[in-house]
Amino acid sequence: MACTYEWPRGASREDSAALEAWLAQHGWEVDPTVFMAGARGPAVQVRRVGSAWEDGEPGLLILPGEVVEYDGSGMRIATPASETATVGA
Repeated sequence: MACTYEWPRGASREDSAALEAWLAQHGWEVDPTVFMAGARGPAVQVRRVGSAWEDGEPGLLILPGEVVEYDGSGMRIATPASETATVGA
């Protein structure tokens, strides 16, 4: 069963805490080595808990306003079209 989380534009500390809790429920975490701020708010890089945090490791960049979907095996950005970016499946 897939579940989703909407990363809002202009995310607050509370939004970050909620995302981290949601990710932890699914075995994922925010990469603390990547921070990107933009005009619409922060972007977040996420990876599976315990991954090596090295270049080339599968991860997912979540931009402000995107909806993330966990499908039981991996995370993806949910898009209105049939195309999605899948990671970790």
